[in-house]
Parts: sequence; C-alpha cells; structure tokens
Amino acid sequence: MHFVEAKGILNGTGGHFGMNIYRGCTHGCIYCDSRSKCYQFTHSFEDIEVKQNAPELLEKALRNAKPAMIGTGAMSDPYMHCEESLHLTRKCLELILKYGFGAAIQTKADRILQDIDLLDEINRNTKCVVQMTLTTWDDDLCAILEPNVCNTKRRIEVLKQLRDRGIPTIVWLTPILPFINDTEENVEAILRACADAGVKGIIDFGMGLTLREGDREYYYSALDKYFPGMKQRYIRHYGNAYELPSPDSRKLTALLRSICEEKGMMYKPEECFEYMNTLPDKNKQMSIFDLQT
Repeated sequence: MHFVEAKGILNGTGGHFGMNIYRGCTHGCIYCDSRSKCYQFTHSFEDIEVKQNAPELLEKALRNAKPAMIGTGAMSDPYMHCEESLHLTRKCLELILKYGFGAAIQTKADRILQDIDLLDEINRNTKCVVQMTLTTWDDDLCAILEPNVCNTKRRIEVLKQLRDRGIPTIVWLTPILPFINDTEENVEAILRACADAGVKGIIDFGMGLTLREGDREYYYSALDKYFPGMKQRYIRHYGNAYELPSPDSRKLTALLRSICEEKGMMYKPEECFEYMNTLPDKNKQMSIFDLQT
C-alpha cells in the first residue's frame, strides 16, 4: 500500500454523501468492476492507495454540513486487511457519530465486527445500515470467486450479529455469473439465509454481471484458470457486451421476488436505496396513535 494526502473526501450533495477512504482492494474477487479502466487507476489495483488525511478532511467537511447519510464501500471495501492496523474507517465513523450523521457501509469482510460497538451507537443516535455482498453459497466456489475474504456463511453470521444489535442490513445479491453461480439452488439458499438473518432488503440488477475494459480482461483470465472453456462460451453468448444477464435471469428474478414477498424483505433497488440514503426525521410529530399505550 502507499499513502497520499487527498484533497477531498466527500462526494454528493443534499440528502446523502459518498466517501472512499481507500482506492484499490486486496479481496481478489475475480469479477470486480472497480478494476475497470474508466476509474483511471495509476497504480496496481492491489497496491492500496490510503487517504491518510481522510479523518481530518471529513471533520472539516462535517463541521458545517447538515446531517445526512454517508455511504462508504461502493468502490473499495472499507474493511480490507490494512484497516486492522490503520483504523481509518473507525476514525471516520467516530466523526460521523460526533457530528450526528448516519452511515451506510458496504463490505464483504467480517472485520466490520471490530467496530460493532460504534455502529450500534451510530444507529441508536441517528441511523446505521450495513450492506453485505453475497454471491455464492458453495464454499469451494466462493474461495475461487472471492479468494481473500471470508465466505458467505461467515457473512451470514455477521448479519445475524448485526441483527441482534438492532442494526439494519441490506444484501447485494450481485453479481450473478452466467453458467457459474446462476442456479436456483444458489439464489434460494442465499435468500433464505438472509431472511433468517433478518435482512431488510435485497439489491439485484437483473441477475447477471457487467464487464468493461480492464475488468473484462481480469475476469476472462480467471475463467481460463478456473473454468476452462468458459471464456469461449461467454464470447459466443455475449460477444463484447457490457451487460451479461444470466440466461435464467427471468426465472431467478421471479424467485427473488417470491421469497422476498414471502419473508417481508424489500427487493426493489430504488426502495432499498431510499431506505439507505434517508435519515429518520427526528422532528416528525407523533400522531395520537403513537401516544396510545
């Protein structure tokens, strides 16, 4: 990893903000869109760029800002191995708590549990939503697709611990890789485990994945290594397309909707995003029904 002095830390305006403390990732997921050339990395993706002044920048930004939700983890996981020693995510969460903001954190790592006390406090003070990405129920397959991070079953355990603290969770069921993990058995196993863990909502964008320059080459190299002949099958089926939906996307989407409706989980992306990006209105007057005992 290498350290930089960043010029800014928050992006977005109005109701919610985004924040990336790190650039790059060490999880090694074979499908990672963040490898795409459009993000203009000037260093190796695994050579993590650390915004060492992130807490100072964040405090400066929050002092005069109206409380809102702050999301992190969309581009780089905030709980990679380096967080164990640097604690920059924790320092930023402490500031989010101090200034009365909310947090929406996206991760694959059980390392988030090291901050569960702080997440709990933020959630009781304003709102904290934890998002976990789950793609593959099979442990052996998970070790291929997401090699340097805890497996799905461990992530389910994390979701349960968050549930027990009253911290709401959202699951990203994406990407679903055509001809690899796009089975009803896989999707159903994950969804039912999510329901058991008290997950509030599931985000999916059509049961497939996206590939673009940079990401595509890395993914195809992994297919050649672990799934001989699969790259050729992709090329025959999809050509050079950006969106690669599973051939069974309609059936899998119907399964998603059915289980979510059965278990009371949100499944429309816009509904999940609205939930994650909205702070509760503490000034909302209680109705006569709220006052009844």
